[in-house]
Amino acid sequence: MPNFLVLGAPKAGTTALYHYLNQHPEIYMSPVKEPNFFAFEGKQPDFCGPRDNLAWTNTSSIVNLEAYQALFDGRKNEKAIGEASTLYLYIPETPERIHRYIPDAKLIAILRHPVDRAFSNYLHLRRDRREWIADFELAINEENKRISQHWSPAWYYLNIGLYTPQIKRYLAFFPRSQLKIYLYEDWKESPQKFLQDLFTFLEVDCRFVPDMSAKHNQTNVVWKNIALYDLLTTNNPIKNFFKFLMPRKIRQPMAAKIYRKNMEKPPQLSPQLRQKLIPLFEQDICQLQEIIDRDLSHWLE
Repeated sequence: MPNFLVLGAPKAGTTALYHYLNQHPEIYMSPVKEPNFFAFEGKQPDFCGPRDNLAWTNTSSIVNLEAYQALFDGRKNEKAIGEASTLYLYIPETPERIHRYIPDAKLIAILRHPVDRAFSNYLHLRRDRREWIADFELAINEENKRISQHWSPAWYYLNIGLYTPQIKRYLAFFPRSQLKIYLYEDWKESPQKFLQDLFTFLEVDCRFVPDMSAKHNQTNVVWKNIALYDLLTTNNPIKNFFKFLMPRKIRQPMAAKIYRKNMEKPPQLSPQLRQKLIPLFEQDICQLQEIIDRDLSHWLE
């Protein structure tokens, strides 16, 4: 079993963090990112939103204890054994399950400004062609209906950003010393300092510097031509024909070039909408800063 977990939040840099942790010689990360065991133990999730049936949470969450334990069979002499599942922070049952299996685990959370997080989440689903509503504000207005219809938490743009009850659930089971809480700003402003502090928390060599040149899980793109995107990313006769006709060393660079040419920058969150949404989180932010002992007044600006 792991001795540390990255809990979330979604769209707060956890994918990149997973890859950087995985480079450390004294850290073993589950080869599966987001196994979700403690979120859904014993029951495969069956969320009902658009393409939820094809998404990772429904299809690939590991809910069996033996299968979950097997994820860590490859460890050798690493000091820190971990995994990263971004729904752990949000799903209410998770803290109790973690405490039952690994009560001494070190827990890591990264919290992003809730409005920025929500918009990034929205762009992610737009990029993946799951969110069909082209106006962010209109998509937000659908959230309560989507929750009632058992859509995946991937669609909970606002609710996932209400961090106070999520943190409180963990503090009901774990001492504050086991829960390391960062802000997304910490990560963006000084990744090296962030990682040094985290490595110290995990009691591994804090001098290690991972290769951070690769970009992970970017949502800052949309597609100019949806049909071309589908052609490149889905299994289809035309794609299979070119696989047969062209060797991989020619085919892949060509596909990558076309893929890049089909990208464009996404829309930006308007300052007006941002100011309209901040009051929805004001009470939560004020409570949160007391719990985590961080000044969050800049989140209210």
